[in-house]
Amino acid sequence: MISPGDKLLCTTGNTFYSAGNTYVVGDIVNDKYFQLFTGYNDEHWYASLNHEKIYVSFNSATTVYNDAWFDKLNNKKSA
Repeated sequence: MISPGDKLLCTTGNTFYSAGNTYVVGDIVNDKYFQLFTGYNDEHWYASLNHEKIYVSFNSATTVYNDAWFDKLNNKKSA
């Protein structure tokens, strides 16, 4: 389950997301898509959660970018 404010660790990056960096989840769009901020101003792309894999797909007819892949960090604070 992904919630706004969760942090995701980029495991495979590209031009917009760097491997090893963390990124913050924005608004939930629907049961498949949610915003994932790039860390630059309010820029974001739409990420998807599919079979427990989190990714931002970059399908473009004019430019080829690799998809970015993420792992959810443990966002719960310990007591």
